[in-house]
Amino acid sequence: MTENGESKNDSATQNSCSKRRKISNNNVTVVLGAQWGDEGKGKVVDMLATEANFVCRCGGGNNAGHTVVAEGQEYDFHLLPSGIINKDCTSVIGNGVVIHLPGLFEEGEKAAKKGLENWRQRLRISDRAHLVFDLHQQLDGLQEKEKGKNSIGTTKKGIGPTYSSKASRSGLRVCDLVGNFETFSEKFKNLVRVSKRTFPDLDVNVEKELERYKDFAKQISPMVTDTIFLIHNAMESTAENTILVEGANATMLDIDFGTYPYVTSSNCSIGGVMTGLGIPACSIGEVYGVTKAYTTRVGDGAFPTELSNELGDTLQQRGREFGVTTKRKRRCGWMDTVLLTYTRMINGFTALAMTKLDILDVFEELKIGVSYQHNGKNLDSFPAHQDILKEVVVEYITMPGWKTCTEGIRSFDELPANAQAYIKKVEELIKCPIKWVGVGKSRESIITRF
Repeated sequence: MTENGESKNDSATQNSCSKRRKISNNNVTVVLGAQWGDEGKGKVVDMLATEANFVCRCGGGNNAGHTVVAEGQEYDFHLLPSGIINKDCTSVIGNGVVIHLPGLFEEGEKAAKKGLENWRQRLRISDRAHLVFDLHQQLDGLQEKEKGKNSIGTTKKGIGPTYSSKASRSGLRVCDLVGNFETFSEKFKNLVRVSKRTFPDLDVNVEKELERYKDFAKQISPMVTDTIFLIHNAMESTAENTILVEGANATMLDIDFGTYPYVTSSNCSIGGVMTGLGIPACSIGEVYGVTKAYTTRVGDGAFPTELSNELGDTLQQRGREFGVTTKRKRRCGWMDTVLLTYTRMINGFTALAMTKLDILDVFEELKIGVSYQHNGKNLDSFPAHQDILKEVVVEYITMPGWKTCTEGIRSFDELPANAQAYIKKVEELIKCPIKWVGVGKSRESIITRF
């Protein structure tokens, strides 16, 4: 017995538990979109991945689009984690992701032709992740067509219908595919039957699809594992292991917190990290939000600070604002700190990365949205209803531009004084520090402040 009456076994157990908690605590870093997506998360993940052991996707599917420029080569990733470029870390597609296998292999081979080596050997896929079939993509298009003028502008990648199959317990997972193929075949046929009840015109060649997936099963098997145990074993084996989580889409597209119904079908805020990877909250340390120096969104839905004029056109053209996945023009507007404050509250951002500051180099003056008014009254919170959000009047402050090229600048102190003031004002308004500032496309064009 010890002096305080505990047995040695009890003491050893407590020491072991304490040590295990310490090892697994706070070694997970998360990168999330703080606006409506397309903020430049891939670039930030690529930068942080150089010091990570694991880079993980936790939700969404190939509706996401992350652009990374490394060593002069531009990559577009939709399912592959952006950290796949780092040859010294393991990339993980977690259980919360929905996977379109034809798209995954097409994306991997396209990246391989650009110089990405051995991506299959460095990728691990959760056996619990759900599969997106071509029939889901058909359903996506049919559902949008059925909604007519009330369509929400989905990417038609089958993400929503796949999550619907998951929720209705008719979906198929990776473990089904790499398990007994006869059982998989029966489940697939059942999925087709269930889907055709709602859309009888759905065109599926069942036998042809099953032949395709028999081949996919062989290709994917070496990559499949229980990613929950993989990540936890890494966290508990040594405190030096770092886990980087790459969020897809963005908080304003989150199915619970975003501008519903113009949202994606998953939780792409901080909660999705835990449910999409099986990581406990206590393991999450830094949570970095990514925002542009202005605001953009693709598709329909309310956009309070949108610029439907020449200024918006200038932002669109200078920023090359086209959706990586959809190729649609992005709508552009001024920085909205009401929105950023809202997403900071939800995610608990410890710091932000502000990208595309250089796009603002040509403006005489800049505006920042600081509050919303509706029916003559200031709103105390971010409105849930689209009708209200469409009607808000934004109160702005105006700041002078800098009319100087910032693309070659590599330290914060060298930025024009007005650019520094703009960044500091955004920090002040949203009560969150801006740790990085992007002034170009490449990894080297990110300024680290602290």
